[in-house]
Amino acid sequence: MKLNLIKRIFSKIPTLHTERLMLREMRRSDARDMYEYSCNPKTSAYLLWSVHEDEEYTKEFIDYIISKYKSGEYTDWALVYKENGKMIGTAGFTRIDEENRVAEIGYVLNPNYWNMGLATEAAEMVINFAFETMNMHRVEAKFMFGNDASLAVMRKLGMKFEGYQRDLLFVKGKYRTIGTCSILKSEYYLEQE
Repeated sequence: MKLNLIKRIFSKIPTLHTERLMLREMRRSDARDMYEYSCNPKTSAYLLWSVHEDEEYTKEFIDYIISKYKSGEYTDWALVYKENGKMIGTAGFTRIDEENRVAEIGYVLNPNYWNMGLATEAAEMVINFAFETMNMHRVEAKFMFGNDASLAVMRKLGMKFEGYQRDLLFVKGKYRTIGTCSILKSEYYLEQE
């Protein structure tokens, strides 16, 4: 797959639908909803980023994302809960290796919507997009040691746990051990049968 195909796909990021979610481009009007979960320490406890200090920071972050969409360099969707139209998180790709046809997915969800199966629902759509639209061979996801909820999502998606890399990243003042799970295209289609 050529880089320009990835850029072409994501410069006009398609809207996707699951039973309960709409995955669409982020908009400046999402700032209040995004700030609601981005200012909560529970949301970012196992993520690389720290809490957003104020809604203005969130607006600037969304403006940055919108500029990256235009060039096809941003590969995350806003997750909109269909029942109430609220933007409740994001899901997409944190890394794409076109040469080896490997994509890494990531997701974040407003804690008010945890334990409803929504992260699994969103990530399933992103994995499907990776295999169907982007023709990836492998999709992987990483998580910080201790984030058992994220590991559970990965397992529900049919991903295989590959192991931990000890003290791999220095995040928020301490070293973090990172786990990796993955699913291959052939395994994904076996799961679908």
